Amino acid sequence: MMKTLIATLALVSATVFAGPTVQVETNIGSFTVELNEEKAPVSVANFLRYVDDGSYVNSQFHRVIPGFMAQGGGFDEKFNRLPANNAIQNEAANGLDNDIATIAMARTQDPDSATRQFFINYADNDFLNYSVSNPGYAVFGKVTEGFDVVKKMSEKPTRTVRGMRDVPMDPIVITKMERLP
Repeated sequence: MMKTLIATLALVSATVFAGPTVQVETNIGSFTVELNEEKAPVSVANFLRYVDDGSYVNSQFHRVIPGFMAQGGGFDEKFNRLPANNAIQNEAANGLDNDIATIAMARTQDPDSATRQFFINYADNDFLNYSVSNPGYAVFGKVTEGFDVVKKMSEKPTRTVRGMRDVPMDPIVITKMERLP
């Protein structure tokens, strides 16, 4: 009975993010992200727009906090802000939680301000989830392969650059990002 329950839960977990798949190659390794178009259609379409136009290539993970998250997509290697499309609607009320290995849209204090930056959770960050009193951060996918590479990012020493803390001393750069068939 327990084996059947575990197998069923694994199948449900695997299918929750069974949407488009994106391969992310960085200068320290690769990982794969499965996206959930059903629950986060706006966030997924926005993310894929940047993937498809190639503008995530040569961007860096500019904020990496062990035990919390790794944020990227908004700055190049020299810490220049990259051009962004219009901000999107916050989809944090979609039922997807900021659990370990999930990917979510970064934003400012304005809930509907997400553009190109995203983050990957290193832990179950419940305080980032939507609630009646918290607009939350929209989860739109999950790292399904190569999470060890994402965790390796958190082992790199960090510094402060232009007033931003937790910047890896040696840039962690996205060298290729593409949809998988």
